[in-house]
Amino acid sequence: MKIADVRRTAYSMPLVSPSYPPGPYKFFDREYLIITYRTDLEALQRVVPEPLEVFEPIVKYEFIRMPDSTGFGDYTETGQVIPVKFNGVEGGYVHSMFLDDEAPIAGGREIWGFPKKYAKPKIQVETDTLVGTLHYGSVLCASGTMGYKHVACDREKVLASLLAPSFLIKIIPDVDAKPRICELVRYFLEDITLKECWTGPAALGLFPHAICDVASLPVREVLSAVHLKADLTLGLGEVVYDYLADQT
Repeated sequence: MKIADVRRTAYSMPLVSPSYPPGPYKFFDREYLIITYRTDLEALQRVVPEPLEVFEPIVKYEFIRMPDSTGFGDYTETGQVIPVKFNGVEGGYVHSMFLDDEAPIAGGREIWGFPKKYAKPKIQVETDTLVGTLHYGSVLCASGTMGYKHVACDREKVLASLLAPSFLIKIIPDVDAKPRICELVRYFLEDITLKECWTGPAALGLFPHAICDVASLPVREVLSAVHLKADLTLGLGEVVYDYLADQT
Protein backbone atom coordinates (compact mmCIF):
# COMPACT_ATOMS: atom_id res chain seq x y z
CA MET A 1 0.00 0.00 0.00
CA LYS A 2 1.39 3.39 -1.02
CA ILE A 3 1.66 6.36 1.35
CA ALA A 4 -0.96 8.17 -0.72
CA ASP A 5 -3.31 5.20 -0.29
CA VAL A 6 -2.89 5.31 3.48
CA ARG A 7 -3.71 9.01 3.53
CA ARG A 8 -6.72 8.49 1.28
CA THR A 9 -8.30 5.53 3.07
CA ALA A 10 -7.36 5.84 6.74
CA TYR A 11 -10.12 6.97 9.11
CA SER A 12 -10.21 4.20 11.74
CA MET A 13 -8.32 1.14 12.92
CA PRO A 14 -7.51 -1.44 11.66
CA LEU A 15 -6.35 0.27 8.49
CA VAL A 16 -7.56 -2.35 5.99
CA SER A 17 -10.65 -3.48 7.95
CA PRO A 18 -12.02 -0.59 10.05
CA SER A 19 -14.15 -1.33 13.09
CA TYR A 20 -17.02 0.82 11.79
CA PRO A 21 -18.04 2.55 8.54
CA PRO A 22 -17.94 6.33 8.08
CA GLY A 23 -20.91 8.29 9.39
CA PRO A 24 -23.28 10.01 9.75
CA TYR A 25 -25.05 7.53 11.99
CA LYS A 26 -28.83 7.34 12.02
CA PHE A 27 -30.92 5.59 14.66
CA PHE A 28 -34.45 4.28 14.19
CA ASP A 29 -36.83 3.48 17.07
CA ARG A 30 -34.17 4.46 19.60
CA GLU A 31 -35.71 3.78 23.01
CA TYR A 32 -34.76 5.55 26.24
CA LEU A 33 -35.49 4.95 29.90
CA ILE A 34 -34.11 8.02 31.71
CA ILE A 35 -34.31 8.21 35.50
CA THR A 36 -33.35 11.56 37.00
CA TYR A 37 -32.04 11.48 40.56
CA ARG A 38 -30.54 13.68 43.22
CA THR A 39 -26.97 12.92 44.32
CA ASP A 40 -24.16 14.57 46.31
CA LEU A 41 -22.89 17.87 44.92
CA GLU A 42 -19.35 17.12 46.12
CA ALA A 43 -19.34 13.83 44.17
CA LEU A 44 -20.28 15.67 40.97
CA GLN A 45 -17.66 18.36 41.49
CA ARG A 46 -14.97 15.66 41.74
CA VAL A 47 -15.74 14.21 38.29
CA VAL A 48 -16.99 17.11 36.13
CA PRO A 49 -14.05 18.92 34.48
CA GLU A 50 -13.70 22.66 34.10
CA PRO A 51 -14.68 24.74 32.16
CA LEU A 52 -18.00 22.90 32.60
CA GLU A 53 -19.98 24.09 35.59
CA VAL A 54 -22.13 21.93 37.88
CA PHE A 55 -25.14 23.93 39.01
CA GLU A 56 -27.35 21.35 40.76
CA PRO A 57 -26.80 17.91 42.38
CA ILE A 58 -28.62 16.02 39.64
CA VAL A 59 -27.77 12.99 37.47
CA LYS A 60 -29.71 11.43 34.61
CA TYR A 61 -29.26 7.66 34.50
CA GLU A 62 -30.02 6.44 30.96
CA PHE A 63 -30.81 3.02 29.54
CA ILE A 64 -30.89 3.19 25.72
CA ARG A 65 -32.05 0.46 23.36
CA MET A 66 -30.85 0.84 19.76
CA PRO A 67 -32.37 -1.93 17.63
CA ASP A 68 -31.64 -0.34 14.23
CA SER A 69 -28.67 1.98 13.67
CA THR A 70 -26.66 2.57 10.50
CA GLY A 71 -23.12 1.28 10.78
CA PHE A 72 -23.37 0.24 14.44
CA GLY A 73 -26.18 -2.32 14.20
CA ASP A 74 -28.32 -3.54 17.11
CA TYR A 75 -27.15 -2.85 20.66
CA THR A 76 -28.03 -1.55 24.12
CA GLU A 77 -26.29 1.13 26.17
CA THR A 78 -26.50 2.65 29.62
CA GLY A 79 -24.75 5.37 31.57
CA GLN A 80 -24.85 8.66 33.45
CA VAL A 81 -25.30 12.19 32.13
CA ILE A 82 -24.74 15.19 34.42
CA PRO A 83 -26.54 18.51 33.82
CA VAL A 84 -23.92 21.26 33.35
CA LYS A 85 -23.46 24.75 31.98
CA PHE A 86 -20.89 25.85 29.42
CA ASN A 87 -20.58 29.59 28.84
CA GLY A 88 -23.96 29.97 30.51
CA VAL A 89 -25.75 27.44 28.24
CA GLU A 90 -27.23 24.32 29.84
CA GLY A 91 -26.38 20.88 28.49
CA GLY A 92 -25.31 17.44 29.63
CA TYR A 93 -21.86 16.02 30.41
CA VAL A 94 -21.59 12.34 29.46
CA HIS A 95 -19.84 10.82 32.46
CA SER A 96 -20.08 7.06 31.86
CA MET A 97 -21.31 4.64 29.20
CA PHE A 98 -21.53 0.85 29.10
CA LEU A 99 -22.64 -1.15 26.05
CA ASP A 100 -22.52 -4.53 24.34
CA ASP A 101 -21.23 -3.85 20.79
CA GLU A 102 -17.62 -3.33 19.69
CA ALA A 103 -18.32 -1.08 16.67
CA PRO A 104 -19.98 1.80 18.60
CA ILE A 105 -17.43 1.42 21.39
CA ALA A 106 -14.59 1.98 18.93
CA GLY A 107 -16.41 4.62 16.88
CA GLY A 108 -17.74 6.48 19.88
CA ARG A 109 -14.36 6.69 21.56
CA GLU A 110 -12.33 7.50 18.44
CA ILE A 111 -14.62 10.09 16.82
CA TRP A 112 -16.31 11.95 19.70
CA GLY A 113 -14.60 10.71 22.85
CA PHE A 114 -17.57 8.86 24.36
CA PRO A 115 -16.48 7.20 27.65
CA LYS A 116 -17.54 3.72 26.54
CA LYS A 117 -16.76 0.37 28.16
CA TYR A 118 -17.97 -3.12 27.29
CA ALA A 119 -20.68 -4.51 29.59
CA LYS A 120 -24.14 -6.08 29.42
CA PRO A 121 -27.01 -3.58 29.70
CA LYS A 122 -30.59 -4.61 28.98
CA ILE A 123 -34.06 -3.06 28.64
CA GLN A 124 -37.24 -5.11 28.64
CA VAL A 125 -40.91 -4.95 29.60
CA GLU A 126 -41.88 -7.29 32.43
CA THR A 127 -45.70 -7.35 32.57
CA ASP A 128 -46.53 -3.81 33.83
CA THR A 129 -42.95 -2.58 34.40
CA LEU A 130 -40.18 -1.29 32.17
CA VAL A 131 -36.92 -2.73 33.49
CA GLY A 132 -33.34 -1.64 32.79
CA THR A 133 -30.32 -3.50 34.12
CA LEU A 134 -26.54 -3.29 33.83
CA HIS A 135 -24.33 -6.28 34.46
CA TYR A 136 -20.53 -5.99 34.34
CA GLY A 137 -19.63 -9.63 33.87
CA SER A 138 -21.86 -11.49 36.30
CA VAL A 139 -22.26 -8.58 38.72
CA LEU A 140 -25.39 -6.41 38.79
CA CYS A 141 -24.29 -2.76 38.87
CA ALA A 142 -27.53 -0.89 38.07
CA SER A 143 -31.24 -1.65 38.18
CA GLY A 144 -33.90 0.82 37.03
CA THR A 145 -37.66 0.29 36.96
CA MET A 146 -40.58 2.40 35.78
CA GLY A 147 -44.31 1.87 35.56
CA TYR A 148 -45.03 1.09 31.91
CA LYS A 149 -46.64 4.00 29.99
CA HIS A 150 -48.61 5.45 32.88
CA VAL A 151 -48.91 9.10 31.76
CA ALA A 152 -48.07 10.84 28.49
CA CYS A 153 -45.27 13.43 28.76
CA ASP A 154 -45.07 17.02 27.57
CA ARG A 155 -43.64 16.38 24.09
CA GLU A 156 -42.19 19.87 23.65
CA LYS A 157 -40.31 19.65 26.94
CA VAL A 158 -38.89 16.21 26.10
CA LEU A 159 -37.88 17.32 22.61
CA ALA A 160 -36.14 20.39 24.02
CA SER A 161 -34.10 18.17 26.34
CA LEU A 162 -33.01 15.99 23.41
CA LEU A 163 -31.94 19.06 21.43
CA ALA A 164 -29.70 20.44 24.21
CA PRO A 165 -25.92 20.21 23.70
CA SER A 166 -23.92 17.34 25.15
CA PHE A 167 -20.27 17.40 26.23
CA LEU A 168 -17.45 14.83 26.36
CA ILE A 169 -13.78 14.62 27.20
CA LYS A 170 -11.90 13.13 24.23
CA ILE A 171 -8.57 11.61 25.29
CA ILE A 172 -6.18 9.97 22.80
CA PRO A 173 -2.77 8.87 24.12
CA ASP A 174 0.51 9.25 22.27
CA VAL A 175 2.84 6.27 21.81
CA ASP A 176 4.56 7.10 25.12
CA ALA A 177 1.14 6.88 26.86
CA LYS A 178 1.03 10.63 27.52
CA PRO A 179 -2.07 12.42 26.21
CA ARG A 180 -1.73 13.55 22.60
CA ILE A 181 -5.34 14.79 22.42
CA CYS A 182 -7.28 16.01 25.44
CA GLU A 183 -10.27 18.08 24.39
CA LEU A 184 -13.72 19.11 25.50
CA VAL A 185 -16.09 18.13 22.69
CA ARG A 186 -19.66 19.33 22.12
CA TYR A 187 -22.21 17.52 19.98
CA PHE A 188 -25.95 17.59 19.25
CA LEU A 189 -28.63 15.10 18.31
CA GLU A 190 -30.16 16.05 14.96
CA ASP A 191 -33.20 15.31 12.76
CA ILE A 192 -35.18 14.13 15.78
CA THR A 193 -38.62 12.58 15.26
CA LEU A 194 -40.13 12.00 18.70
CA LYS A 195 -42.55 9.10 18.35
CA GLU A 196 -43.78 8.69 21.92
CA CYS A 197 -42.90 9.73 25.46
CA TRP A 198 -44.24 8.61 28.83
CA THR A 199 -43.66 9.09 32.53
CA GLY A 200 -44.56 7.11 35.64
CA PRO A 201 -43.30 5.95 39.03
CA ALA A 202 -39.65 4.90 39.01
CA ALA A 203 -36.89 3.45 41.14
CA LEU A 204 -33.13 3.17 40.68
CA GLY A 205 -30.47 1.13 42.44
CA LEU A 206 -26.72 1.53 41.83
CA PHE A 207 -24.31 -0.99 43.34
CA PRO A 208 -20.56 -0.72 44.05
CA HIS A 209 -18.10 -2.26 41.60
CA ALA A 210 -14.34 -1.74 41.29
CA ILE A 211 -14.42 -1.14 37.50
CA CYS A 212 -18.03 -0.25 36.71
CA ASP A 213 -18.27 2.65 39.15
CA VAL A 214 -21.78 4.03 38.55
CA ALA A 215 -22.44 3.93 42.32
CA SER A 216 -19.80 6.61 42.91
CA LEU A 217 -22.62 9.07 42.13
CA PRO A 218 -25.04 7.71 44.74
CA VAL A 219 -28.82 7.86 44.50
CA ARG A 220 -30.24 10.10 47.24
CA GLU A 221 -33.70 10.62 45.75
CA VAL A 222 -35.40 9.66 42.47
CA LEU A 223 -36.96 12.81 41.01
CA SER A 224 -38.58 11.74 37.74
CA ALA A 225 -38.48 9.29 34.85
CA VAL A 226 -39.25 9.32 31.14
CA HIS A 227 -39.64 6.54 28.60
CA LEU A 228 -39.44 7.61 24.95
CA LYS A 229 -38.87 6.41 21.40
CA ALA A 230 -37.38 8.50 18.60
CA ASP A 231 -35.63 8.44 15.25
CA LEU A 232 -32.55 10.67 15.18
CA THR A 233 -29.09 11.32 13.80
CA LEU A 234 -26.01 11.47 16.01
CA GLY A 235 -24.32 14.69 14.95
CA LEU A 236 -20.56 14.96 14.63
CA GLY A 237 -18.73 16.93 17.30
CA GLU A 238 -16.78 20.14 17.62
CA VAL A 239 -13.87 20.97 19.94
CA VAL A 240 -14.80 23.75 22.36
CA TYR A 241 -11.75 23.59 24.66
CA ASP A 242 -8.23 22.17 24.27
CA TYR A 243 -6.70 21.10 27.60
CA LEU A 244 -3.21 20.78 26.08
CA ALA A 245 -3.07 24.21 24.43
CA ASP A 246 -0.95 26.96 25.97
CA GLN A 247 0.56 24.69 28.60
CA THR A 248 3.08 26.40 30.89
